[in-house]
Amino acid sequence: MQDTMQETAQDTSYYFADHTGAAEKKVDLIPAVTIPKEAIDAEIERLANLPAPANGRRESMIANPLTGVGEGLAPGIGVSICVLKPGERTKPIRHNAALVNFCIRGGGQANIDGKVIKYGQYDAFNTPSWVIYEHVNDTDELQVRLTYSNSPLLKKMNVYIVEEDPQPEKFKKKSTDEHATAQSPYGTFQISDDGAQLMPYEKLINPDVMKSEPLYFPWKRVKAELAKLASLGQSYRGRRLYLLYNAATGRTNGTTSNFFATFTIRPKNIVDRPHRHTGAAVNYYFAGSGYSVVEGKKYPWKAGDLMLSAPGWAVHNHASLDEDVYELTVQDSPLNVWMGSLLWQESLDQPIELLGASTGFYTNR
Repeated sequence: MQDTMQETAQDTSYYFADHTGAAEKKVDLIPAVTIPKEAIDAEIERLANLPAPANGRRESMIANPLTGVGEGLAPGIGVSICVLKPGERTKPIRHNAALVNFCIRGGGQANIDGKVIKYGQYDAFNTPSWVIYEHVNDTDELQVRLTYSNSPLLKKMNVYIVEEDPQPEKFKKKSTDEHATAQSPYGTFQISDDGAQLMPYEKLINPDVMKSEPLYFPWKRVKAELAKLASLGQSYRGRRLYLLYNAATGRTNGTTSNFFATFTIRPKNIVDRPHRHTGAAVNYYFAGSGYSVVEGKKYPWKAGDLMLSAPGWAVHNHASLDEDVYELTVQDSPLNVWMGSLLWQESLDQPIELLGASTGFYTNR
């Protein structure tokens, strides 16, 4: 008789990780990283000297090996150097990552979801996710952009979806849904006094739309507003910056759903207070010089340097030297607000707050 107690093969697609009674390990913070102007310039020159690729995209991601899958500079923030020679253009593309674009040399135009944005040096604009876009260099100078993407996070989730050379008319949305007559007759309704509700499938797969538009932030306009913040004087304890705000992000205060981008002026000889937050920050300095202290280590920087200046939850502060500093900061705080994970400590002698779920901090303005 066949043995009914045969040993079954071990399924290695999963395992049980027993955490019974275990304390969570302390976060292993990654260090700050500075990419000097000289290295960026050399990579720009290398890209410009390559033969024109079929898709038109001369692009190099600045990969930090400590961030894992996705070739990010921070775990959830990818930064690419994008180069177009005069007369070149990229082929159309779309993907489910949203972008912040920052032109650091030359100019040109972007065609994003049918909208044309003409931009020059230090102008910024966003590219919403899953829209068709392309870039054109219609100038006589080399065009160089820094592009900030949440693709590293999507790659970690194994859901970064890219459509090369998409055809706008390929998939026309039906004006009527074949399931329209099968709508739930009950809708969304409350089932307890504390506000718990039940929502039917038809609403689950058709959420309310808040469309994110491509928005243009010209540097000249922003610079004029920053000049007013510079006049606040040494006694002001806040940071002199403006968020490039996209109203579609609502209370999360973002430029995209993942990132905020801010333009900052640091008047000469200003030293920030040490602080920390779970959002990671990447700074590009395009005027002036200074230094940052991150987890007790000093990092000097100058105009043209790019820096992972605040790995998530690392204590840090920044200081300008004997001239004013201008910088663009990209930080993944909006994502953390959505997740309910944006811990922030504005000063180390103040309590940690969960921003978006509790009252935040006040400056002395």
